[in-house]
Amino acid sequence: MHEIEDPCKTIRREMKARGMTYRDAADALGISVKRLFAEQRLSVERLVDFARILGLTMVELVNLSATSASAIEVLTEEQERRLIADETLLLVTVCALNHWTMDEITGVYNITRAQCIKHLLTLEHMKIADLLPGDRIRLRVSCDFDWLPGGLLRQFFLVQGLWDFLASRFSGEDETLEFANGMLTGAAIAELRVELRRLRQRVGALHTESVSAPLREKRGTGLLIALREWEPESFTARRRVK
Repeated sequence: MHEIEDPCKTIRREMKARGMTYRDAADALGISVKRLFAEQRLSVERLVDFARILGLTMVELVNLSATSASAIEVLTEEQERRLIADETLLLVTVCALNHWTMDEITGVYNITRAQCIKHLLTLEHMKIADLLPGDRIRLRVSCDFDWLPGGLLRQFFLVQGLWDFLASRFSGEDETLEFANGMLTGAAIAELRVELRRLRQRVGALHTESVSAPLREKRGTGLLIALREWEPESFTARRRVK
């Protein structure tokens, strides 16, 4: 069962990336795909069939499964330093991580196809993504990938992006700004941290569910989650000196 678990996940992910439903696959193969996945009964012949309708070779499907199993969750300091040093490379990287195609990247941003290919090949060398035939982009990061905690990219976005992000009245239909504070025990804070992690994971799940939608139907969306011991500086200044 474990030998075909990763190929099943890979097939479902590749189907979603192509906007292919279980019904589409069932019509193409003449079988109950949903039940096949539930029972984990994928023979070599079935894997070949799935590879065919996905436009892949059997070797590519196997390689995708192997890549998924070894997907990276965070970058190294050197990888982040390299991205920070090249603004265009960072832009292409963020677009790739958001599942943009090469046509979408070059269509929206002032980047030539040759430049885009050059940067994607750099990402391939860095083992972040692969450039496949037909100029398709395959990520080599896990679904819960994040920037290195305390790393250069977190600092980059904190310095350059935080105030830009907050420069809004948050009055639009798709905007919201919530703030709450209270006196919490250590146990309560720990529980709140768990809930915040769940919310972040939910954002990642919704991002994955939205992959197959056309770019025109999606909007870049930021969710800022922060938790710290805090009081206004004006209050702190009035504390008694111990």
